[in-house]
Amino acid sequence: MKNLFISCVVIALALAETVSASGQTTMTLKECMEYAISNSTKIRIQQAATGDAQIDRRDAALKLFTPQINAQTYAYYNFGRSIDPQTNTYFNTTSFHNNYGVSAGYDLFDGFQAVNNYKISKTGMLIADSQEKQVEADICLAVMEAYYNVVYYKRLCDVYEEQVTVAGQALAKARRQEELGQKGHADVVQMEADLADRNYELISTRNMYEQQRMTLADLMFWPVDEELVIDTSMPVWQIEPVATESVIDFALEHNPGVQIASWKELNAKRELSTAKWQLLPTVGLYAGWSTSYYTYQGSTTNPFWNQFKNNGGEYVEVSIQIPIWNRLSRYSAISRRKHALEKATAELDQKRRDVESEVRRAVQDRDGSAAAYLQAQHKSEVQSEAYTLNLKKLEQGLISPLEFQTANNNYLKAQADEMNSLFKYLIKQAVVRYYNGEAYIDQ
Repeated sequence: MKNLFISCVVIALALAETVSASGQTTMTLKECMEYAISNSTKIRIQQAATGDAQIDRRDAALKLFTPQINAQTYAYYNFGRSIDPQTNTYFNTTSFHNNYGVSAGYDLFDGFQAVNNYKISKTGMLIADSQEKQVEADICLAVMEAYYNVVYYKRLCDVYEEQVTVAGQALAKARRQEELGQKGHADVVQMEADLADRNYELISTRNMYEQQRMTLADLMFWPVDEELVIDTSMPVWQIEPVATESVIDFALEHNPGVQIASWKELNAKRELSTAKWQLLPTVGLYAGWSTSYYTYQGSTTNPFWNQFKNNGGEYVEVSIQIPIWNRLSRYSAISRRKHALEKATAELDQKRRDVESEVRRAVQDRDGSAAAYLQAQHKSEVQSEAYTLNLKKLEQGLISPLEFQTANNNYLKAQADEMNSLFKYLIKQAVVRYYNGEAYIDQ
């Protein structure tokens, strides 16, 4: 028993597809998870967010490593007074002007804004990837819980069907014995009531089975016009050692939730650094080329290509912008970034504490579920033997139907408790293994 509290469960479900008697493909737990992930709208939403993060990283890289290049052209007629470009005198003749230009600019120093934005965008990609993994894990855990609920109620239905069959056979035998004068009518009525109870429990359990199967189908986005058939065989388990502290250390370093909170804190630090550097001047380098073409109504001007070549000019510009008074907006930005960093740091501390508590609770729940399962298994074996003996006594008339019903109820409860504790154990152990770095879908 002591070694049990450092144990884990390995779900030994067949990976190959089997076909049910109804012709439907039987889905294993892993196949249900894969189907749910491939069809989940939550995954599609997160994939769109990941696509946005990729675009942000691309834009940040282009802004950091490439200049901004623009080309422009415009044309206009002037019908009023204007200046002759050749003589620099006024004239009142209608004229046509056409200009072309190309310019490029690059920020030599912008307070490391472009550099930090590029680093932030790279971290944003990591956050998006981890968020997608987190969504997948949430989906897999939900599918696992729903899957085991379906298996539980299906196995429980099998137990109740067996009980209904046994109760029906016992009632038929009791009626025959009543005809022979070996049993009283009261015993027969009691056995009829017991059969009615078994049928009622069977119908109720079938309803729960259908409800849980619908829940699983909804989580998987299974087609509504197709029947979902899953493998309802009981999984087996085996003991493996696991240390709580090692699981905690691994989870605090590799858990997606902790990683996301850590990266958000790192980005908050970078944004604060950027806000502080914005108090310094910015330096930019710009260059360009432009040319023009013009003509006057009623006059002869140089051809287009001659003017295009002769009127061309280039320029190179270095600009420095010094912030003097901007209504304290930069100082306000620094204060906001400080608050954002404090918030991100607190969220990281809270997330680390939550993960550590979740791991300890998961290990404790797993060990408690393991102990409960072993006890339930032992109780089921004892109650099964007691049920067999009481059934023989009933057939021999050594006990009353009421006494047999009590023994039967104990047997049913022991069967249900055994299956319920096993599935709880499997889920708790899957959570522990997830925090230890093993994805739900790979277990």
